[in-house]
Amino acid sequence: MRLLILGTGGMANQHAANFKAIDGVSVVGGVDVVPERLAAFCSEHGIPNHFSSLEQALAWGEFDAVANVTPDRIHHPTTLQAVAAGKHVFCEKPLATDAIKAMEMTDAIEKAGKVGMVNFTYRNSPALQKGRQMVLAGEIGEVRHVEASHLQSWLVGRHWGDWKTESKWLWRLSKKHGSNGALGDIGIHIVDFASYGSGLDVAHVFARLKTFNKAPGHKIGEYDLDANDSFTMNVDFTTGAIGTIQATRTAAGQMDQLRLRVYGETGSIEMIYDTGKSTLRACLGEDVHTATWRDIAFEPVETNYQRFVQAVRAGRTQEPSFRRAANIQKVLDKALASDISHKDEALG
Repeated sequence: MRLLILGTGGMANQHAANFKAIDGVSVVGGVDVVPERLAAFCSEHGIPNHFSSLEQALAWGEFDAVANVTPDRIHHPTTLQAVAAGKHVFCEKPLATDAIKAMEMTDAIEKAGKVGMVNFTYRNSPALQKGRQMVLAGEIGEVRHVEASHLQSWLVGRHWGDWKTESKWLWRLSKKHGSNGALGDIGIHIVDFASYGSGLDVAHVFARLKTFNKAPGHKIGEYDLDANDSFTMNVDFTTGAIGTIQATRTAAGQMDQLRLRVYGETGSIEMIYDTGKSTLRACLGEDVHTATWRDIAFEPVETNYQRFVQAVRAGRTQEPSFRRAANIQKVLDKALASDISHKDEALG
C-alpha cells in the first residue's frame, strides 16, 4: 500500500512511524502548506515526494490511500477531494466539525466503495477491547448503568508544554480557530470509549459545557479563549440503560486518563487507559456479594493503523469507520444543542 500523509503537524509523526512499521506499506508523499514543516517532516521520515497542496498530490496520483492529519475543519473538503479521486482515507478525529458534514463524507466514501476509517486512538487499548468482549458475552448481564470520564490537566500543568505561549495548544481553546473545545477534542474520544466499551448506543443527551476564565479579557494574542474547557452529560442509551460522561482539561494529577465502568445486573467491569497503560478489572460471580474486584488479563491488540492497512488490502472497511465517527458526532452536536436549550436532546 502506498500512502500519502496530508498535513505534517505533530500527530502526523505518529502516522508516519506506525504506517512505516507495517510490512508492505510505503509512505510515498507528504503534503503541507508550510514548506519548512513539510521539508523537515519528509526528511525525518524518509518520504521522497513533497507537495504544497492536495491538488498537486492528486495530479501526481501515485498512491492508494491518504492519512488525513489536517486541522479539524479541513477534514471535510480534503477528504471529499481524495474520495472523488478514488483514494482510501484514514482520517484523524473528529471526522468533521458537525454531523451533517461527517455524514456527507460517509455517504461519499461508501458510494465510492473505498475504505474510510477514523483514528479513535484509544481503541488501541487492549483493556477496552477485552472489556467490550466480556460485556457483549453477557458476563455482567444486562447493562444498566455506565460512568465514563476523560481527564487531562494541560491547562493546569506544563507536562506537555506551556499552553499560554504555544499555538498548538491555544488553537484548541478558540472557536474561531476551529475548536469545539474539550467536547470536540477529547469528548469525541470518551463518547466513543463509553459507547463502544459498553456495547450501547446513545439515545438522549442532557449536557453542560463550561469555559473558565484563563486570561485577561479571555484572550491571548489572536486567540479568543472561548471554547469549552469541561463538560458533563447525562445520557440515555437505546436499551434503557443510563449513564454519565464527562471530560475536562483541568484535572490536576491526571495526564491523560480514560475510565469506563459498566454496571450490569450480575456484575461490573472497569476499563482504564492512563497515559499509555491499560488496566482491566471486574467484579463478577460470587465476588459481587463481597464487592471484590479482580484484575483481568488481556492480550495485545492490533492498532487502528494495522486495521486500516488490512481493510485496504481486503477492500472492506473495518471499525472505527466513517459511519461510526459520524454517529458519535451526532452525540456531540446534541450536547452542544442541549447546553444552549437546557433541555434533553434526542438523537434522530
